[in-house]
Amino acid sequence: MGSLNIKKHARLKRKKRIRKNLVGSTQRPRLSVFRSAKHIYAQIIDDTTGHTIVAASTVEKDVKEHFAAESSKGKVVAATYVGKLIAERAAEKGIQKVVFDRNGFLFHGRVKAVSDGARESGLNF
Repeated sequence: MGSLNIKKHARLKRKKRIRKNLVGSTQRPRLSVFRSAKHIYAQIIDDTTGHTIVAASTVEKDVKEHFAAESSKGKVVAATYVGKLIAERAAEKGIQKVVFDRNGFLFHGRVKAVSDGARESGLNF
């Protein structure tokens, strides 16, 4: 088994540092964002029960169809759309306030775009 990539190892260290102070509850669940090279995933998690309440990602059929016509828009625009989508789904479940978990990723680019999209659609954090 090889050693971890240096960047991945640094992200996991940041994640551990962040998560020790960040807990999602029933009143204020955790909005977790994961970023891969091609896609972005967001989910709202209740840490007391360990269940995912709402999820959205660029892998979903709806999102792929939305961006199929114009693939030149880029990943940041898709991340903003995912943020709006997760905020709408959270509003349907009655969730207005969340705790933002950037999962060790730096707060810029696509991670920031997800949070901006969620804030635009009415999610508070």
